[in-house]
Amino acid sequence: MGYFGEPSKRINYLRESILNTEQTVCVERAQLTTEAYEAHKSEMKILQRAHALDNVLRKMTIYIEEHGLLAGNQASCDRAAPIFPEYAIDWVIDELDLWEKRNGDRFTITEENKQILRDIAPFWKGNTLKDKGLSIMPPESKQCYDLGIIKIEGNITAGDAHLAVDYDKVLKVGLGGIRKEVEEAKRKLEYSNYNDLKKLPFYNSVLITIDACIAFANRYADLATKLASEETDVQRKKELHTIAEVCSRVPEHPAQSFYEAVQSTWFIHLILQIESNGHSLSYGRLDQFLYPLYEKDIKNGVMTEDFALELIENLWIKTFSINKIRSMSHTKFSAGSPLYQNVCIGGQHVDGTDAVNDLSFMVLKSVAHLRLTQPNLSVRYHKGISEEFMRDCIEVIKLGFGMPSFNNDEIIIDSFISKGVKKEDAYNYCSIGCIEVSIPGKFGYRTSGMNFMNFPKILMMAFNKGIDVTSGEKVFDTDIHFTEMTSFEQVWDAWVKAIKHFTPISVSLDNCADYAIELEVPDPLCSALVDDCIGRGITLKEGGAVYDFIGPLQVGIANIGDSLAAIKKLVFEEKRITPTQLWDALMSDFQNKDGWKIKEMLINDAPKFGNDDDYVDELTSKAYEVYMDEIANYRNTRYGRGPIGGEYYPSTSSISANVPQGAIVCATPDGRGAGEPLAEGCSPTHGVDVNGPTAVFKSISKLPTIRMTGGVLLNQKLNPKSLDNPRDVDKLIMMLRTFFDVLKGFHVQYNVVDRETLLDAQKNPEKHRDLVVRVAGYSAFFNILSRETQDDIIARTEHTL
Repeated sequence: MGYFGEPSKRINYLRESILNTEQTVCVERAQLTTEAYEAHKSEMKILQRAHALDNVLRKMTIYIEEHGLLAGNQASCDRAAPIFPEYAIDWVIDELDLWEKRNGDRFTITEENKQILRDIAPFWKGNTLKDKGLSIMPPESKQCYDLGIIKIEGNITAGDAHLAVDYDKVLKVGLGGIRKEVEEAKRKLEYSNYNDLKKLPFYNSVLITIDACIAFANRYADLATKLASEETDVQRKKELHTIAEVCSRVPEHPAQSFYEAVQSTWFIHLILQIESNGHSLSYGRLDQFLYPLYEKDIKNGVMTEDFALELIENLWIKTFSINKIRSMSHTKFSAGSPLYQNVCIGGQHVDGTDAVNDLSFMVLKSVAHLRLTQPNLSVRYHKGISEEFMRDCIEVIKLGFGMPSFNNDEIIIDSFISKGVKKEDAYNYCSIGCIEVSIPGKFGYRTSGMNFMNFPKILMMAFNKGIDVTSGEKVFDTDIHFTEMTSFEQVWDAWVKAIKHFTPISVSLDNCADYAIELEVPDPLCSALVDDCIGRGITLKEGGAVYDFIGPLQVGIANIGDSLAAIKKLVFEEKRITPTQLWDALMSDFQNKDGWKIKEMLINDAPKFGNDDDYVDELTSKAYEVYMDEIANYRNTRYGRGPIGGEYYPSTSSISANVPQGAIVCATPDGRGAGEPLAEGCSPTHGVDVNGPTAVFKSISKLPTIRMTGGVLLNQKLNPKSLDNPRDVDKLIMMLRTFFDVLKGFHVQYNVVDRETLLDAQKNPEKHRDLVVRVAGYSAFFNILSRETQDDIIARTEHTL
């Protein structure tokens, strides 16, 4: 028995059942959505969306798992991924016969279901979100999209999310209370006033979806009653009657017990997944909003701690049951079928006192028992967090499945306040998706996860007179080729000019996606659960949230710093190679006469980010600040329409994009070969951070993290032997406290797994079915990753303490 003990027989059964369930594709949502759109084709889009959700929730297959305590399923069976045809249909039809043949992220589908999708495809052809988004792209923006310089595919083929709704409000007033709020707002409308009239479709759509949610829950109440009548086991019959009673009350009514609160939270989370096809739909500060009812039921003897733990663990198994299939090109950016469903624990109250409670500890224990890839567990660190809680966090990390990650209150709260977020809201921030941060129930979509900018590709175009080396296409104009440069100042000017050229293009791509989403796939239910959409009578995409900031993503940050440092030192300061020699070596992928000698020089003789070397660290920070200064000049499509903000801030949560984006970049001046993965997040390039984890912390701390509110992704890999004894745990806790308290680090997460285990898992996957690794800001089962992503994880520097 381990540090956290063992899960109950019930939880073991549910865990094994879902792990033994293959990933399949479900077509029910696609059919029912098509049916609703056809039936309501004369209505406005937001009402079509509401009727579609209503049709799905009233007609989809429902079931209650044997021994399960919670009700609610996303598709016709666990781990089945629904199809969302209103977002995109072309890739679905093009890849139908390839899903089972994928190198990673494989899905099965029956021939019958393939035909169903082919039959509904003509209805959607030319009418999807992707079609509309592509149709309004300016030519130069479309060129950057096609060449992979800036990618937004996930933004026009899937929903937004990247937020946490106001679960606490649902628990306190129920959907019935929210329905009354909408009805009251609707009664106050003056239809002779155009601005009031525009709110009517939104309010009507919210009312339709609320009624649909309540009907959905009542279907499970009826099913549980039926199953109870057929059940012969006395204990299970009692459990089913309880499920029926709970589902008949929530989410319509306020939750009166911890059981009802967990079930209500799950229903809302699940239905939002069904509505929006989004990524990173997160629970927010679950240990805070569930705690009052947890504490009440424990004190009153209504519930034991063991039963509460079973409910939480059942919630995580249900969360893991949610699945998503993406196009193959999008999958490469999100390897491992992640949903990025974050749950955030710890942190502070607004008065600065520690917010950790008994439920915080229980959440740690629950994820330790399950060792699943979902939910994505984050801990809010602060100076006053207890040693006991930190020790439990490290014990979970030692289990080797990449959780929890840490975000630092000591910088994030101030960063939010500097953006105009109220103090009480800033102290209530939560983690979203990978490592992003947001204000639950008050933030708009996409705190992060907008466009992906390929920094090294942009740098190489800046050196090549605006010509993309890989495709040969002319993308923008520059004055001088790299081989003609005579000073580092010219190199620097080329980088600055390129960033100033491509940043507005990236914003234009975001605008195309946002505009199309606003018009084509509004989410009435999700909007109703974020303040102040009901008050303003508009959706999130129209500017309904209290705050609205978005974070574009940049890939290959460390490659830029390392490349600039190599050029500055070896070409212009030490003059060991000429610009022409370096360029020729890069264009030959180091295969020309002196290529390997130059490659070794670039790798071994130039300073590398991640080693606490001011020479390269300051260059990296300065190069990144060029982008930060430029992106700060732009606003999103909600600016001036209600929310505080409407601004951009950078985010380094590049997920697994470093692999596919590296595949389309030629060799770079840091010694990286053509097609090799780029550096991920703000982490050092794999294998170059040779001075230990503390040196990495110091390099990261030199970045202007107070401005990087969108997230600062840092992955570290530790050898399991590094945490063998209590003194090692103490050492890691001390390192983390120094990183966060003194160096003001933003984020860190750990893979605790050795290279030999990963290599053996590649050779003998059947022996490592449960092996979970940290990919980027999320964890995934190692065996379902593509070989390229597996290799990228293996190549990461393995540190010891």
